[in-house]
Amino acid sequence: MTTQSETYAITRRHRRIVLPKGMLVAWYGGGEQRVSRVETLGMGGLFVAEPNAPCVGTSLRLSFEVPGGSVHVEAIVRNVTPGEGMGLEFTRLNTRDRVLMEILLRRLLRQVPD
Repeated sequence: MTTQSETYAITRRHRRIVLPKGMLVAWYGGGEQRVSRVETLGMGGLFVAEPNAPCVGTSLRLSFEVPGGSVHVEAIVRNVTPGEGMGLEFTRLNTRDRVLMEILLRRLLRQVPD
């Protein structure tokens, strides 16, 4: 028997990486403009520690630094954990940003034991 969290993990399209030290992301949308810490990252999106997250469905623009340059993407708030943060799904990545993300994730995945 699988738990709900195991089932959710199985249905994910992209593997996620926990970033224990975090990474900063600048974001704006929904009348807000902030810098927050990324807790998990994947090709499909990320989870951002932000106690005052905007509502589910809010469109955001994100910018963050990775080795090789800056990534600029559009995302939508898919879920909010009150007082903790928000799960964001990428809705628009250009080719350059996608390549930078793939390089970063490949590098991070080599460092994570299976």
